[in-house]
Amino acid sequence: MADHSDGQPQAAQPPPWHASAAYLYALHLDGPALAWEYLRRHPGYRLAWHMQATDASAARLWGLRTLEDPALDAREALPRWLNTRARAIRVVPDDHAGPDDCPFEFWRLPGRKALQHEGQGLVLTTRWPGCCARLVLAPELHDGMPHAFAIRACREPRARYRDMATDLDRLTAASRCEPLALARPRPSPGTLQVLHTLQALDAAHAGASLREIAEGLFGATEVAADWHADSALRARVRRLVQRGRALVNGGYRELAGLGPLPANQQGRNHPAPDRP
Repeated sequence: MADHSDGQPQAAQPPPWHASAAYLYALHLDGPALAWEYLRRHPGYRLAWHMQATDASAARLWGLRTLEDPALDAREALPRWLNTRARAIRVVPDDHAGPDDCPFEFWRLPGRKALQHEGQGLVLTTRWPGCCARLVLAPELHDGMPHAFAIRACREPRARYRDMATDLDRLTAASRCEPLALARPRPSPGTLQVLHTLQALDAAHAGASLREIAEGLFGATEVAADWHADSALRARVRRLVQRGRALVNGGYRELAGLGPLPANQQGRNHPAPDRP
C-alpha cells in the first residue's frame, strides 16, 4: 500500500528478503557455518531458544552443546556443534622441535578471532575474507612454544587430512599478509545456489508466492518472459524452496558433519502449499 504521509505517494518498501546483497556473505561460508544458517531458521529451534531451554539434552537434539541465539547469522554466531573438537585442527606442543621450527604466535594468526571453552580446552575460531579455520588449543600450549598440528584418527583419514592441509595452507598464506579485501572469481552455479536457497527460503517463510520469489531472485523481466505452469524457471524456484526446507528439517546436520537426525525428532515435513 502506498504511503501518503508527506503528501506524495511513495512506493512500498520491498521485503527484507528481496535484497540479494544481504545474502552475499553466504557465498563464503564453510559447512558448519552454512549448517547454522539453516538451523537458525527452524521454527522449533527458534521456539526452544525463546523458551530459554537450558537443559543440555535440548541442545543435543539439534546437534549442539548449548543453544545459540538464532538472531545471529553465521558472521556473528559461534554455534558449539557436538563434533567441533573432532573436526577441528588440534594444536599441541612439539617436544621434538628443530631449530628452524616456528613458534606458536596467537596474534599473528589472521582474521577475527573468537575463543570458546569446550570443557576440555579452548577452541579458536578465526575468520578472514572468504575463509574460516577452527583450532583446538591444547591446555599446555603457550604463546611462543614450538607446536605441531594433529588430527584425530578416523575411518576416513585421507579426507580429513586433505581438509586439514587445505585449511593450514590458507592459514599460512593469510598469516604472512592478511588481505584487507579479496578479489575472487565469479561464483560457481553451485555456490550461487546456496545464496538463492537461503533467499528463497526466507521469502517462503514470509508468505511469498513462487512467482514473487522468482521476481526477487531473477528479476521481473525474466519472469514475465518465462513463467507458466511448466516453465523451467518455475520448477527451479520450487526446487530451491524444497531444498531449503529439507536442509532446515535435518539436512543441515550433514553440512555440519553430524549424524542423521534422531528418530524421535524425525517425522514428515508438511510445508504449506506454495501459492502459484
